[in-house]
Amino acid sequence: MSGKFENVVSAQANVSGANVKQSGRSHKVGVLLGGRSAEREVSLNSGGAVLAALKRQGVDAHPFDPAEQGLAALEQAGFERVMISLHGRGGEDGTLQGALTLLGIPYTGSGVMASALGMDKWRSKLIWQAAGLPVPDYALLTAESDFDAVERQLGLPLFVKPANEGSSVGVSKVREHGGLRAAYEAAAKYDSLVLAERYMAGGEFTVAILGDTALPVVQIVPTTDFYDYEAKYFRDDTRYVCPAELPEALAAEMQELARQAFAVLGCRGWGRVDILLSEDRRPYLLEINTSPGMTGHSLVPMAARAAGISFDELCLRILELADVA
Repeated sequence: MSGKFENVVSAQANVSGANVKQSGRSHKVGVLLGGRSAEREVSLNSGGAVLAALKRQGVDAHPFDPAEQGLAALEQAGFERVMISLHGRGGEDGTLQGALTLLGIPYTGSGVMASALGMDKWRSKLIWQAAGLPVPDYALLTAESDFDAVERQLGLPLFVKPANEGSSVGVSKVREHGGLRAAYEAAAKYDSLVLAERYMAGGEFTVAILGDTALPVVQIVPTTDFYDYEAKYFRDDTRYVCPAELPEALAAEMQELARQAFAVLGCRGWGRVDILLSEDRRPYLLEINTSPGMTGHSLVPMAARAAGISFDELCLRILELADVA
């Protein structure tokens, strides 16, 4: 581990270890799923899989959809801890985490600040840059941007995305000169904050974090032009390689980079860090997911399996890391 953030990462790992609770089997557990974000359907699938796994392991687990019931009902339900299986706004961005903190209900995943930062692709990049961690070149777009200049700056192809959405919602790939404005307008339908990002041709990878451990690297090989919403959740021809076909030293570098990115944002419990590889085989941080998918196509369960952890055991371990602060 390099540089001045070695102590930050070590301290974060110690906090993660100290927060591990006894097994959640003896508690009444709420599985929060659904919600109102653009990722509602994915969340329902994730939450359903998690709920079934916890029940198989003897946990007194119950579904709770914030789109259908309010915070008063959540408090009245008497949950002793909750498993957050919500994705996107209202569940992954710190708002729900703040409410649960005020209610004193332990919850899985990162706290208020880290959840908010993780959801915001622009601000997370700013913090990683301040920490000396590598991110691809990017530009913040507005309706008044000089789109031709941004295309020249970043080169083509490039990617355009809303800063505060997940699951590739609103993401497009610009291949030809003059296409950036239309891509911006498509992304701006989802968020007023839009990013353009340099294309990295070396491939896309992801590293799951569980407690203070980086799981094996997953390599993502889509058959589509890029790893879009359909490829993530519905196509069966996307190829995943885990452990990734990488030199051992490069895989270890990615895992360490993911741990540092996770720690610098103040994340805890579990998450997933997406990484791009440049043409010269250098890793760059793409984004972080503080409430990753847990569907049949999801990457954290895949990495856990490669580490010898079953889906049911993974759910239990995440539940055990629930905290309230």
